[in-house]
Amino acid sequence: MELIVSEKKKAPIQPDMFGLFFEDINYAADGGLYAEMIENRSFEFLDCAGEKGDYYTVFDGGYGWSVYPKGASAEMKVVMGSPLAEENPHYLRFTAKETGAGFANQAYDGICMKKDLEYHVSFYARNAKYQGAYEASVQKDGKIYAAAQIMSATEEADGLKKWNHYKAVLKAQEDVEHAVFVIRLTQPGTVEFDFVSMFPSDAVAGIFRRDLFEKLQDLHPGFLRFPGGCIIEGNTLDNRYRFKETLKPAEQRKSNWSRWAVFEYDQQAEMHGPFSHYNQTLGMGYYEFFLLCELLGAKPLPVLNVGLACQFQSYELVELEDPRFQEFLQDALDLIEFANGGTDTRWGAVRAKMGHPEPFGLEMLGIGNEQWETPKARFFARYTKFEETIHAKYPKIRLIGSAGPDITSEKYENAWKFIRESAAKKENFVYAVDEHYYVKPEWFYEHTDFYDGYPRGVKVFAGEYAAHPAIGYNNPAANTLGGALAEAAFLTGVERNADVVALASYAPLFARMGFTQWSPDLIWFDAGTSYATPSYYVQKLYADYTGTVTLDTKGQEKELRREKVYYNATLDEPSGMIYIKIVNANETPVTIDFRHEDGKTMRLERQLTLCGRTKVDHNCLETPDTVALKEDTEASVLTAMTVAANAFTVLCLKTA
Repeated sequence: MELIVSEKKKAPIQPDMFGLFFEDINYAADGGLYAEMIENRSFEFLDCAGEKGDYYTVFDGGYGWSVYPKGASAEMKVVMGSPLAEENPHYLRFTAKETGAGFANQAYDGICMKKDLEYHVSFYARNAKYQGAYEASVQKDGKIYAAAQIMSATEEADGLKKWNHYKAVLKAQEDVEHAVFVIRLTQPGTVEFDFVSMFPSDAVAGIFRRDLFEKLQDLHPGFLRFPGGCIIEGNTLDNRYRFKETLKPAEQRKSNWSRWAVFEYDQQAEMHGPFSHYNQTLGMGYYEFFLLCELLGAKPLPVLNVGLACQFQSYELVELEDPRFQEFLQDALDLIEFANGGTDTRWGAVRAKMGHPEPFGLEMLGIGNEQWETPKARFFARYTKFEETIHAKYPKIRLIGSAGPDITSEKYENAWKFIRESAAKKENFVYAVDEHYYVKPEWFYEHTDFYDGYPRGVKVFAGEYAAHPAIGYNNPAANTLGGALAEAAFLTGVERNADVVALASYAPLFARMGFTQWSPDLIWFDAGTSYATPSYYVQKLYADYTGTVTLDTKGQEKELRREKVYYNATLDEPSGMIYIKIVNANETPVTIDFRHEDGKTMRLERQLTLCGRTKVDHNCLETPDTVALKEDTEASVLTAMTVAANAFTVLCLKTA
């Protein structure tokens, strides 16, 4: 098998081509990247149930909380009256009938602390009938791993007792997992509590869980699409993602139930699913997402609701003629002003007040998630209205359209027909069209030429893709080496067609063990640890070794594909480094002879390989490196090499 290397340049590659897509699914935000460790910190959670067109919620503000120790003489009531914040009107009224009685938080599947690390605890309290102190601690099986005592105070204003803000630092004496967070009263009495919080001191910017942030950072993403996904649409318009609700102090951000709370509902359980208490505190809101982009060096790509609830899960919409539709259009303008406006503008001033007077530099905006045209939804008319409204005020903003939920149906064909016809009539009508594919690995192998024949007039955003081996929605074993190799093979074609594919991102990004609605996913984690999947390493290799321009493959990719070998070549012009990506999908090694078309000597500077024993190999918390990158930096002249079975290899070489 011979591969002729050409240095003939073809298509320029966008420097931000490979990025990330974040959606609050699989407890990716609360319980995940958002480093808050307390579950239901404002006593506002809802128990959610229902099916398409018929959803309902039951208030369950005490969810995740219990009297501690079990059997103690105490009483917990979640009440309303004079709240800390009107947006979250409930709070806990706790009565200790004996010294030392308290209440505990389950914290998802338990608090995880690391020895000698400090944790910042805070809460609001109002003494109803109490004069003692508070003790905050982390305990397991009666053993205390960290504790701090806080003196209480009683203040009044206009005859009303005030909420006081208390803070403490807990330092872990030992490692511990599956513990509980506890607040105890040192003597009998009644106290009201709200917004109970606990963050590790090593949280990045005081917001993001460090190990998860660092895994994102190591991917060197060019962009970040956020906050979804179906989450922006909601199962009802009432529970859609409203970005302005997230631009308030954390305790004033209105808690919202998640669209994923009703996933896989059970008709025998009154339409409840296994994650019926999946709620959003919105602690990680739009400001935090923009900040995350800045910290990662990624361009922000927010996505907005277009007046449609999730078309898969709902019939709700706001008609274009309804005056309420103007709210959705105004949200788009206000979001751009929040991101880019000066401090003398209304929403730019809000950004400055939150701590960022400098603009975030928003360039792209997603219009809808994966909407499609129907006589009722009228998505094409909606997109057109958004485009006209936005570009009338902000003509340089690049808009992302939608090809629908798949790339195989009439929805996809109709979307492209509308986009191409509209783009031919109006410049800047759309920057790129968002395409989604969750398909079997075989499809990716069979369609590495998917974009070879695409018209070049409108660019593509490969916004959500993953190889699905069809072994369940909550299964870490779904992230196989075989799936990752199929994705890598497909991406050779994506990269080769960089003149039409401008952006690409895998989905979903995160999954918390035991709290997952969808798999496979890029990064898996539990309360204390995390690991990268084989797909993660594929994304990393493409992002790290993209290059600035594609090279002529001389049609060889078609010949090699018949041998179940897939490849592409790019050049990084500043360094002169050539990157050759090769996927060997065979169960046996393959030997490739290399020859430069002009007879130049090729010197291999570095070789990176992702491989395993079989295609079903996968990583897990216990063995996170079953499939991992192997790097060889020993330089040599490249004339021939043997590519391992079931492997994705990147060669970094220079010519002389």
